[in-house]
Amino acid sequence: MAKVEPTEEEVKNQIRETLEKLQGKKGGKSKAAKYRRDKRDTHRQKSDDEQRALDEGSKTIKVTEFVTVGEIAIMMDVQINKVIGTCMSLGIMVTQNQRLDAETLTIVADEFGYDVEFITVDIEEAIEVIEDKEEDLVVRAPIVTVMGHVDHGKTSLLDYIRKENVIAGESGGITQHIGAYGVTLDNGQKIAFLDTPGHEAFTAMRARGAQVTDIAIIVVAADDDIMPQTKEAISHAQAAGVPIIFAINKIDKPNANVEKIKERLAGMNLLVEDWGGKIQSHDISAKIGTGVKDLLEKVLLEAEILDLKSNPNKAAQGTVVEAFLDKGKGYVSTILVQHGTLKIGDYLLAGKHHGKIKAMHDERGNIVTVAGPSTPVSILGLDGAATAGDKFNVFEDEKEAKQIAAKRSQLMREQSVRTQRHITLDEIGRRIALGQFKELNVILKGDVDGSVEALSDSFSKLSTEEIQINIIHKGVGAITETDVMLASASDAIIIGFNVRPAGNARQLADKEEIDIRYYSIIYAAIDDLKDAMEGMLAPEMKEEVLGTAEIRELFKISKVGTIAGCMVMDGKITRNGKIRIIRDGVVIHEGELIALKRFKDDVKEVAKGYDCGIQVKGFNDIEERDVIEAYHEVAIKKKLK
Repeated sequence: MAKVEPTEEEVKNQIRETLEKLQGKKGGKSKAAKYRRDKRDTHRQKSDDEQRALDEGSKTIKVTEFVTVGEIAIMMDVQINKVIGTCMSLGIMVTQNQRLDAETLTIVADEFGYDVEFITVDIEEAIEVIEDKEEDLVVRAPIVTVMGHVDHGKTSLLDYIRKENVIAGESGGITQHIGAYGVTLDNGQKIAFLDTPGHEAFTAMRARGAQVTDIAIIVVAADDDIMPQTKEAISHAQAAGVPIIFAINKIDKPNANVEKIKERLAGMNLLVEDWGGKIQSHDISAKIGTGVKDLLEKVLLEAEILDLKSNPNKAAQGTVVEAFLDKGKGYVSTILVQHGTLKIGDYLLAGKHHGKIKAMHDERGNIVTVAGPSTPVSILGLDGAATAGDKFNVFEDEKEAKQIAAKRSQLMREQSVRTQRHITLDEIGRRIALGQFKELNVILKGDVDGSVEALSDSFSKLSTEEIQINIIHKGVGAITETDVMLASASDAIIIGFNVRPAGNARQLADKEEIDIRYYSIIYAAIDDLKDAMEGMLAPEMKEEVLGTAEIRELFKISKVGTIAGCMVMDGKITRNGKIRIIRDGVVIHEGELIALKRFKDDVKEVAKGYDCGIQVKGFNDIEERDVIEAYHEVAIKKKLK
């Protein structure tokens, strides 16, 4: 069969196809380009962490704060350059990978017709919460928080219940941090107690105590009144929806007046059962133990009404009560197990910290291997000091816990950077107008996280218009060389609360001349800082009139000037003081004296009723009957407003 010669057109097509195959093209698009396009399209697909999460038929984007410009563009399905253009039109210069804060996100999304719903990092991480079945639940011990004003007997009450003197270990007899105790009563029933501080600086710690508790015992001293911290503790308990039991303490004191306390409570719309209300109360003496047993029975009765149950056969969940750095053990966290059972070897995540539990102890230091619901324990193994109040969870997968911890750390870093206050033009103008604006930089180190937080809050509240307190660093643990170098660089003072310098930090501080102050009582630290701030304030100059003299006669002496013959009418006239000359009630000159004489002698001062000769420096236009008023300025130390 004869071979058919291809036409010229067919030859051209074959050559074209061969070239395309050699170049890896098909339809004018390279495989590499197609791969990149496909990868980009895949990347645009909505993932778990940064998906668009649009509700059906609505335009709502669910995001965590601080997503990038690129991420928000993908979520809204718009081009990145349009989002950047919108930001620039708002006066914000951004790049594709720059993170936006909540306010900017809301404005940008609104420009494209989207609403923004912010979700917390916990929701985004979707830590699985397993619903408990009714048959798995068992009765658990109540968690009871003891609250009230400082020195009303909270810790004394716990002392009697625990048969152990806690107050002896508290600085100044004042609780400085939350204590968590497990108590087994004579009848075998258990109660978990939280002892919160009563000092005004510990507001946040009392709030935490109310949030993790089932029942609140509010201790009120019968020989005192309903104090501000007592009212605050009641408010915390009410806000948390926690049943209150009032323990009216110190009834053994001769000036105790229980009815007065109940009357004050009634005035706050808190009627106790004796007065026809529904709130339980009991009169006690924590010192000698009167009524304590009956008080505990009322606690158990309240717990029975609440029908407190938990599932012990699941991974533990609960709250961090306190955290501190022990020199020998490392980071120690006091935690309260609220659900499930915690065991040695469990992998735990609390806030941005994680770790495998190496050891557990109760509040007396005894080794514990298993901690069920409503059990407070101290644990070792976390990689840092968890923030008091953080929720903790146990994970089977160590990798998952690490990922969540890393993500939380990233968000916290972003938020700390975003919330740093940078000086603005308005602020510069205000400071220039104010003239004497000063800043006091503080580095704060403490033994436990709660105390550091309380001190930090209290110091920040001391800031005034004239002096700004800047806490440039705060942390748990000993004062290190790094802290000293930071203080040196930022011209700061270091405050150590129940901690001391480690290693060569003290020698370095002496060399750098850094002031380190040590405290064990919180109000002593607050008072000292307040005094330091008052010392930084420029003193007020107050004028004080020393005396007045009337000019009776004038003597004009050539080459000397005019000498005024005067009679001191009131107080005294001093040679070194300042004077003003008053004529017909109007000040005509202010200045100083050149000479003050009695007869021919120079004198330092002339008292009331004596005559004298006065020469005014640089002013000779004086007349008879003019009044010379002597005064001086006194520096008065300013007080903080």
